[in-house]
This record gives sequence, C-alpha cells and structure tokens, in this order.
Amino acid sequence: MLSLESARSQSVAGLGFPRILMVALLALITCSAVTWPQQKTALDRDPWQFLQGKWVGEGSSELGEGSGYFSFERDLQNKAWVRRNHSEYPATKDRPKYVHDDLMIVYFDPGAHQTRAFYCDTEQHIIYYTATVSTDGRTLTFLGDRQEGAPRFRLTYVRGEPGYMTVTLEMAQASKPENFERIVEGKVRKVPSP
Repeated sequence: MLSLESARSQSVAGLGFPRILMVALLALITCSAVTWPQQKTALDRDPWQFLQGKWVGEGSSELGEGSGYFSFERDLQNKAWVRRNHSEYPATKDRPKYVHDDLMIVYFDPGAHQTRAFYCDTEQHIIYYTATVSTDGRTLTFLGDRQEGAPRFRLTYVRGEPGYMTVTLEMAQASKPENFERIVEGKVRKVPSP
C-alpha cells in the first residue's frame, strides 16, 4: 500500500504526484459534468408528455372483455408522474363482476440514474419497476424487478396515431423471469381536455 509520502516521491509515466492529482480531479469534474443532465430528471423528456391526461379503453384478459380508464398526471412540482388506473370486467355465469384499481408513482432515481416506479393495487400487489423509453420515443416499458419466488411483470405503452396507444401487461413465472406471457392487452384513447 502506498502512503501519501511515497506517492509524492514516485512518478507514473513521468508525472509527479501533483500532476496525477490534477489529472484525477479533471477526470472527476469531467465525469460529473457528463452525468449531470441525466440527474436533473428523466421525466422532463418529450416521450413522457404524450401520457399526460385521462385515457379510456377496452381490452381483454384472462377474465374476458373489460373496460376501464387511467390517468397520468405530473405531481410533486414535476418531480414525479402519478398514474391511477380503474378497470372492470362484467359478471359472467361463472364469476361475479371484477373491479381492479391501482396506483403507480413514477420518479427519477438520481443515485441509480434510472427512471423508477412504485406500483400497488387492490389485490395487494407491490411492484418496483424500472422504466425505459425506446430510441424512437414511441414505446414506454416498465420492467418489474426480479424478486425471488415471485412472478415478474412488464407493462408496455406503445404510441399509436395521435390520441391513441396500446397497453400490454405481461407476466413471467419466477422460474423463467425472461419468458413473458401476455395477461392483459387493450387499446386506449385520450379523453379531450375540457
């Protein structure tokens, strides 16, 4: 192990300790400058803007045909997005009416340099997601964290023609966390603002 004194007396490739220290500080400052824009907030980017507002739609799941709505709104002085979702599946001869509500808070985690989300619902699911936007800005994917012994979820929004998008929820069994299968899919349309 080098002591401060021995480091001062040695040189690396002809550079003395003061020059090595200067190069290290310059590299640190440069790296900090490069990462700063990512730390501001990933939620200000244009690809997120199309989500804002109320959306209604119809779709299908293992429960059959259903309908519902959700909203995406900025909150906490534009530091987070809040999504509230409500869906209903009518009663059939085999089961009663089914109603599902959930809440998701999307935020930028500066420590991880990632957009993250916290999800909870009326079925007592708690899911932590990492969110990514495709390079063309048309697809927003929430990929659930792996949790030992638990299924993994992936929620995908794909922009369609203006005012429309598709929403897909997939699940992978714990034993095959990359093998996703669709459990809910639907088309939604944006409700015009009053």
